[in-house]
Amino acid sequence: MSSLKWNSSAQTHTGYVRQHNEDAYLDAREQCLWVVADGMGGHNAGDLASQIIIENLVTFHPQQDMTKSVDAIEQRLIAANTQCRKNRTGSHTIMGSTVAVLYAQDEFCFFLWAGDSRIYRLRNGSLSQMTEDHSLVQEMVNMGEISQTEALNHPSSNVITRAIGVRDQLFVDIEYATADKGDRFLLCSDGLSKELSAEDIAKTMSSTPVEQASKTLVQQALAKGGSDNITAIVVQVGY
Repeated sequence: MSSLKWNSSAQTHTGYVRQHNEDAYLDAREQCLWVVADGMGGHNAGDLASQIIIENLVTFHPQQDMTKSVDAIEQRLIAANTQCRKNRTGSHTIMGSTVAVLYAQDEFCFFLWAGDSRIYRLRNGSLSQMTEDHSLVQEMVNMGEISQTEALNHPSSNVITRAIGVRDQLFVDIEYATADKGDRFLLCSDGLSKELSAEDIAKTMSSTPVEQASKTLVQQALAKGGSDNITAIVVQVGY
């Protein structure tokens, strides 16, 4: 577990277009673990997939060895992938979910993800995206076929290339960084990141208390249209 002090807040909303909220989240600051999952496959399938992820992680307890802690989180995500594959029915050929996980231990932050749910870090007023979307448009950006700006409104912007429950084998990307006191992190589903620009996010993250920041970000995404489910967790390294 992290020796630093952490604080967090979380908020989710169905949005104004969808009938059901297929997002799920875990705000487990006592374990220094935060998770956002964005289900897909339609109502019931998407709901269940995102909940399976949370249920697999809610019982996580940190190990003394941080490598073992991260391995345990990865294994729980793989177990969730297996459950989603087994629970598919004839009417739901896809029962999946994106996932973004932030885990803190000692002075390190670990980012585990599959899909296009994102983790951002605000440090000294500068916003950085700590994850890279597993999406068709991101692959096109990486190959130089389109620009990052063109990717925002591309007709294939909703096509993801990796997620829990989509294939028998799951490959989770894992990165890490050191945490500084005052750092803030945002975990969010694409219902937020597609509505708010990096500048919007940085401004709110810089100016709003952590206890209010997740609610404010969700409200701002709703004001931009709320065309998808919206989930935000804001996490701060305390003093």
